Amino acid sequence: DLAVMEVGLGGRLDATNVVDAPLVSVITSLSREHWQRLGPTLADIAREKAGVLKPGRPAVVGPLPPEAAGVVEARLTELGCPVVWPTPAVPLENGQARYGSGADVITYPLALLGEHQLINSAVAIAALHSLRHQGWKISDEAIVTGMGKARWPGRLQWVTWGQDAASYPLLLDGAHNPAAAEVLRQYVNSWWASQPVKSLGTAWLMGMLGTKDHGDIFAALLRPGDTLHLVPVPGHETAAPEDLAAIARSLCSDLAQCQIHPSLSDGLVALGHTPSQLRVLCGSLYLIGHFLATEPYRNCP
Repeated sequence: DLAVMEVGLGGRLDATNVVDAPLVSVITSLSREHWQRLGPTLADIAREKAGVLKPGRPAVVGPLPPEAAGVVEARLTELGCPVVWPTPAVPLENGQARYGSGADVITYPLALLGEHQLINSAVAIAALHSLRHQGWKISDEAIVTGMGKARWPGRLQWVTWGQDAASYPLLLDGAHNPAAAEVLRQYVNSWWASQPVKSLGTAWLMGMLGTKDHGDIFAALLRPGDTLHLVPVPGHETAAPEDLAAIARSLCSDLAQCQIHPSLSDGLVALGHTPSQLRVLCGSLYLIGHFLATEPYRNCP
């Protein structure tokens, strides 16, 4: 059997270090997240994340900002780790993608939405190829099947919320840090570009934790004419919706509306009354988790 172990925070001091000789270590991406504990710069954060690298053990590393890449490269050299830096997969028609070269080239379905899945899937397949080169029997057919069955609740997940005539399509995404917000914005832009009707602005329903970079997240997402509904994140150290509203208005003074609601349920009802073709719930993985656990919804095909 194989175990996939995800680091909880950082890497250097994480409990996953009990595994001192991993089959392969993976650093998918890196951004200014958890900087209060990992350090204020990308180089500081990279230094902590590089703690997953072990002497002489293979590594797969996705694209990193230059400031972070230099730190990781130095650690790879110091530890003598053989490393693969995958390039993004090539998008094909009908939701397919191709990654690799020579005997390792593979065409597979992209079940997850978003252009960023081209690099995410490439990193995953590069890790599988590393295992295969170490003697693990992992067929292309198994990889294709696994990629086609991949699901990631709360990340660019389309659902229908509500009952009967009051129901509406809703896009769920954590977008809990600026980098994730940029990814969501990229998808929203592509969604609007694919629509035959004129945009009425995106309708956002958001809540955030108090520790997040609220201004940077709003700056990535909000555009003039958008509508913003704000709610608290239940059960966690939430940012006050009133404070978030002040930040949002200062960054995007041309919002069509900015409203505050006492609960997620109230916000969802108000969101349904907003005249927009695109409604998005985002800002916190905890908020998304609360939605999935408590609200009436069904997955869209």
